[in-house]
Amino acid sequence: SFCVFSSRSSAKLIAPLGSLVSRQKHALPDLPYDYGALEPHINAEIMQLHHSKHHAAYVNNLNVAEEKYKEALAKGDVTAQVSLQPALKFNGGGHINHTIFWTNLSPNGGGEPRGELMDAIKHDFGSFANFKEKLTAVSVGVQGSGWGWLGYNKEQGRLQIAACANQDPLQGTTGLIPLLGIDVWEHAYYLQYKNVRPDYLKAIWNVINWENVSSRYATCKK
Repeated sequence: SFCVFSSRSSAKLIAPLGSLVSRQKHALPDLPYDYGALEPHINAEIMQLHHSKHHAAYVNNLNVAEEKYKEALAKGDVTAQVSLQPALKFNGGGHINHTIFWTNLSPNGGGEPRGELMDAIKHDFGSFANFKEKLTAVSVGVQGSGWGWLGYNKEQGRLQIAACANQDPLQGTTGLIPLLGIDVWEHAYYLQYKNVRPDYLKAIWNVINWENVSSRYATCKK
């Protein structure tokens, strides 16, 4: 919210307002652990390529698409705005999804969640084992590239499992708030697990960061 300033202090406003107009570009977030920290479940080579090449490409391409979109808006060029939507969705989704994914994983992960999240999982899926089986099955079943998700349906007040194709972001395409995402693009596992996606999915449960998932759940329930 803006306050009323005297003429003496108005000069101080020029710099901050100028920086508001020039939008910050998206940046590749740092990983909260080393590339090799998730071994043996996900090896260092996969993590390095996945983060520094794949995620970085989504960030760079999103910045380019947003710049073009800004130009199209300034020109009132609706055709160009519409034609840029797929690039914004794909690269924007890739950036959103991976930013969540890195925090969903931890070298100290695995096991089972506790507290409110565990209560909700038992309530909505019957048991943790049943939930794990369902999310694994949905993730295995993604055709081609995509993601398996545990999301929160705010309207219905319950947890829900969903799959998204390609880099479609969960909330932007289904309305569910993302809690836990499992990347099943081949670049997420091929170097280590080849074409055997179920082996990768079995291993990833050993590095799921339930503290992060629980924190996301607590935040979206407020």
